[in-house]
Amino acid sequence: MEEVVHAHGHEHVAAEHASTFELTSDDYLTPAGDCILGIEADRTPADFDREFVTACQSHDATIVATVEAAGHTETVEGRGHPDLVFENERSLVGRTSDYVDDRTVMVGADAAAADLDRALVAALAEGADLTLTLRVE
Repeated sequence: MEEVVHAHGHEHVAAEHASTFELTSDDYLTPAGDCILGIEADRTPADFDREFVTACQSHDATIVATVEAAGHTETVEGRGHPDLVFENERSLVGRTSDYVDDRTVMVGADAAAADLDRALVAALAEGADLTLTLRVE
């Protein structure tokens, strides 16, 4: 079961955050947004299918995020959590920690923005189109 989100890079994509990665539906990005990989996301957690959300609400769920842009692909693996609500209408966040809020789509991620391939980050900083596929197993 999966959800797909399309977004765009931006000149301020730095991907330097050590514990999160984020996509936002906002149409702008300031240099302070060092976890943000893409803007103008066409979907947010509030849009996700309820069956997908329910599947993610288990400690046993494995959630895989695949980020694709300009011929580069990165995969981040995390897990579900009973407190995941997928209600945010603005952004989604993958976290290396166990912190959960309405933006969180995975916890215990094995990578954050700072861990992503720098060629992928450079492409996003040049405005490349981004596809994020979230798969729950």
